[in-house]
Amino acid sequence: MTGQDGEAIDPGVIELAGRLFDMARGGATDELAAYVDAGVPPNLTNDKGDTLLILAAYHGHAGTVAALLARGADPDVVNDRGQTALAAAVFKQSTETVGHLLAAGAEPDAGGPTARQTAAFFDLPAMTALLERAGS
Repeated sequence: MTGQDGEAIDPGVIELAGRLFDMARGGATDELAAYVDAGVPPNLTNDKGDTLLILAAYHGHAGTVAALLARGADPDVVNDRGQTALAAAVFKQSTETVGHLLAAGAEPDAGGPTARQTAAFFDLPAMTALLERAGS
């Protein structure tokens, strides 16, 4: 595997990145936060454009989401499929995660489908109400 500059990426770096994404999926908040505190970019993306934040949000790990946001993760990064962390949290109906993302300034109309469109499409009135309150 090569990086953007054509240089070979150290297999150890690839292995570490895989572990970091697994930590986000699994909600290993303290361990992941320690890596970010040590210099891992909070907006690190995988080969699908998913950030650590998107993965944590999709898997409903509100504490991990809060920790990543506190360390500078951008709530409005869009993955290769047009999804944001907020749309993922809405889809999973994770009220606490949605709350953290909205408090951090996540845009309900970012991406595509947006968080609002996701709530409407899947008929999620509680999520729609949360998003509406954030917009007022």
